[in-house]
Amino acid sequence: MDYYSTLGVNKSSTQEDIKKAYKSLALKTHPDRNNGDDIQFKKIQEAYDVLSDPIKRQQYDNPAPSNQPFGFNMNSADFDTIFSQFFGGRPPPHNQKQTFRTQVTVSLVDAFKGSTHVLQLSTPTGTKVINITVPPGIETGDSVRYDDIIENAILLVQFVVLPDLRFDRKGADLYSNYSISVLDLIVGTKFKFTTIDQRILEVKVNPKTQPYMQLKIPKAGMPDKKGGYGDQFVLLKHYIPDNISHEIITAINNNSARTN
Repeated sequence: MDYYSTLGVNKSSTQEDIKKAYKSLALKTHPDRNNGDDIQFKKIQEAYDVLSDPIKRQQYDNPAPSNQPFGFNMNSADFDTIFSQFFGGRPPPHNQKQTFRTQVTVSLVDAFKGSTHVLQLSTPTGTKVINITVPPGIETGDSVRYDDIIENAILLVQFVVLPDLRFDRKGADLYSNYSISVLDLIVGTKFKFTTIDQRILEVKVNPKTQPYMQLKIPKAGMPDKKGGYGDQFVLLKHYIPDNISHEIITAINNNSARTN
């Protein structure tokens, strides 16, 4: 599968181009949509998982020789050390631990609640499975140290958090869009909003609210590094209903005439 063709981008595309293409295609093919395509969505997710990760993208653009007998889910700089440790090479001094590094991609939801992630290390004698715990609130670029995951070694994992279809993240704050009738902005309304932790909250829109106003839901964002939570912001994107009655149009015209 050509990952660039799957996302409709080329090899010179920037990370921002790739992110925009992924979000557009994912919205069209997401299985939760009426016209969703589960198979195509998985292909798009796989392509984005590789191309959004600078290390994986470089490895994809410059693949290793096909006759390489085995590999690890770690970067090449760590490979020789891992091999020598597990397969008969000279171990490090008794009091000195080696350090290995790798990168793990997680969803925004997993970054919110924390999760268990499985790393598989492929070796000539089989697959070694390592379980790591993803701390809640992890951000792209954060590194976590895991001791005693690998015998007599330290594992450093750098995390990449994937974009989400509903939430944009800025630090611990989350941002979402909500489509609302211009009439509801005028007269006021209430609507249900589902937070990232699946709470359904009632959000109030006051009468005479301006389009593109952001409503703030306190403490409904991501976990922060101080033990609290960021906020959720909802941007009100207005639309004009197709079924506005003649009476409403007349009333708006009359009010406009009185104010001019």
